[in-house]
Amino acid sequence: MTDNTQTFNEAIVTTDWLAQHLTDPDLRIFDCTTHLIHQSSPQAGAPYVVQSGKNDYDKAHLPGAAFIDLQQDLSDTASPYRFTCLQANELAKRFGELGIGDDTTVVLYSQTAPQWATRIWWLLRTIGFDRACVLDGGLTRWQADGRAVSRETTIHPPASLTTQPRNGLLVDKTTVLSAIDDNNTCTINALRAVQHAGLDNGEFGNYGRPGHIPHSVNVPTNELVDPATMEFLSTEEIRSRLHAVGAYEADHVITYCGGGIAASTTAMLLVLFGHPHVSLYDASLSEWAIDQNLPMVTDSAD
Repeated sequence: MTDNTQTFNEAIVTTDWLAQHLTDPDLRIFDCTTHLIHQSSPQAGAPYVVQSGKNDYDKAHLPGAAFIDLQQDLSDTASPYRFTCLQANELAKRFGELGIGDDTTVVLYSQTAPQWATRIWWLLRTIGFDRACVLDGGLTRWQADGRAVSRETTIHPPASLTTQPRNGLLVDKTTVLSAIDDNNTCTINALRAVQHAGLDNGEFGNYGRPGHIPHSVNVPTNELVDPATMEFLSTEEIRSRLHAVGAYEADHVITYCGGGIAASTTAMLLVLFGHPHVSLYDASLSEWAIDQNLPMVTDSAD
């Protein structure tokens, strides 16, 4: 069933729009910055360590913005995989504690890549919340526009958030495995091209085994963003890249990456451009690549 309640221009907002709405009483702004620190000698399946962006927030953030620590605030820390989604009721409870309620409008941004904001947008979508948007360009564009920043910590008052879970937005390895030979499903890897190929020589790290899920295609999230401004490429360019891999010819699209973060950007864009059935493989290669029973291929073998 199609359930697209937002368009690109509604869910990805500009700094001009935010500046005009900054004092709206129902607005809740969140800095979602997280860092993945590359390990020179990683343990299997963990090429990065997670570092909160709270120190960045303390130095400068948008006026009125609170901070979300994705790993600690909104992920299942008991899971062996980073950023694992919580159960719907617990997730709604956590969002409510952060100040997100049924009648609030939420603006999410990052000080680095937008994928940290899109991950939280996707989590909100899984519990039926559609009043969230991502700030195009994040803090980078905000400061480039010469707009004021703040060092004052904001904590929004708790709110009541109704849960209306959407099934199928997050999938597990069983669903992904069954999709490998399904011509009606397009599986998209959002990692960098060299990681997808299995040829990065450790520069970006692999998640236990190099390469990608068989028959998956590659649309690197980092190539959908202008690295100078952290803004998304034009809608025409993004649409073209998604159409080029057959995403809109497929009945179902599954996106994945290393831990369900970069893939959330691809998933969000597919939904905003009208695809009716998009899923995110939550554990992604953090789970898949260390399971020797699951197939992995490199470009030379695919």
